[in-house]
Amino acid sequence: MRTILYILRKEFLQIRRSKTMLPIIFVVPIIQLCVLVFCATFEMKDINFYVVDNDLSSMSRQLTSKFQGSPFFNLVKFSGSISEAENSLKKNETDIIVHFENGFERKVLKENGSDIQVIVNAIDAAAAGLTQAYAMAVVRDFNSAVNVKWKSANLVEVPSRIIIKDSFWYNQEMNYKFYMLPGILVILVTVIGLFLTSMNLVREKEIGTMEQINVTPIKKYQFIAGKLIPFLLIGLLELAVGLTIGYLLFALPIRGHLGLIFLFAAAYLIVVLAIGLFASTISQTQQQAMFIAWFFMMIFLLMSGLFTPVESMPQWGQDMNTFNPIAYFIRAIRMLVLKGSGFMD
Repeated sequence: MRTILYILRKEFLQIRRSKTMLPIIFVVPIIQLCVLVFCATFEMKDINFYVVDNDLSSMSRQLTSKFQGSPFFNLVKFSGSISEAENSLKKNETDIIVHFENGFERKVLKENGSDIQVIVNAIDAAAAGLTQAYAMAVVRDFNSAVNVKWKSANLVEVPSRIIIKDSFWYNQEMNYKFYMLPGILVILVTVIGLFLTSMNLVREKEIGTMEQINVTPIKKYQFIAGKLIPFLLIGLLELAVGLTIGYLLFALPIRGHLGLIFLFAAAYLIVVLAIGLFASTISQTQQQAMFIAWFFMMIFLLMSGLFTPVESMPQWGQDMNTFNPIAYFIRAIRMLVLKGSGFMD
């Protein structure tokens, strides 16, 4: 134990003396956390929509006003030419076209139904899906209002309606930052544990001190523990700083027990440090170790469920995720922070 403490002291002295290590460990993650939480979002705002109104009726104007009243849509142009609107879509000046054909209001009143053409720029499939969903929500709301206003006017007794009240659990305000911040924290902790560990160990090979260490009375487990424990502690410190920033800057609700969060993080970091140790073992240079660590990082990250749900992946992808430590930690930290889950959960 005394030998391990000496190695730990040596490692922390090296980290403190390094001009680049301290900014990488503390400054860069804090900046990334503050920036990525705002940028890494699937929320769609300021969707540019183009209205082609060949009906010029009060009903088409009312529906256009509903789009304008939505916080998601921004009217860029109003005209009667569908070809002009399509050209605007091709130039990426418009995200969605709402087209009212001639006779739209007449069909609604006399035939109890009419069509609206909605054209969405679907180069980005995820953005297009959200844009279409927002547009359909506006149309459905307008359709309900029309049914109540026009159809009920012809009835002696106003028909009863089913009123649906939504209740969102754990994130009532649907704040996307609360969802993304824990996941981004996992990435930052992983970078510390995986990249720095793999490059720190292989650095001994590059500068030629590994041979000197081999002839000292230090045992292998003492050397490995002395090399890995500092980054385990630094990773936990990064997590603590990130949670503090999330609480103070973003009002992140931390409903779970902090001790359980750090217990799970410690178990996770042991796995990540082991992967970094493996990468350094099969590498001869820091560059090789970085590429191997990046290989594992990319696969684990893209399949972790940070940006897309794991349940939407094919079955073979979900089976592969059984071996993905990032997927476990992202799910666990979101459950602990947002739901207040316990140890059994």
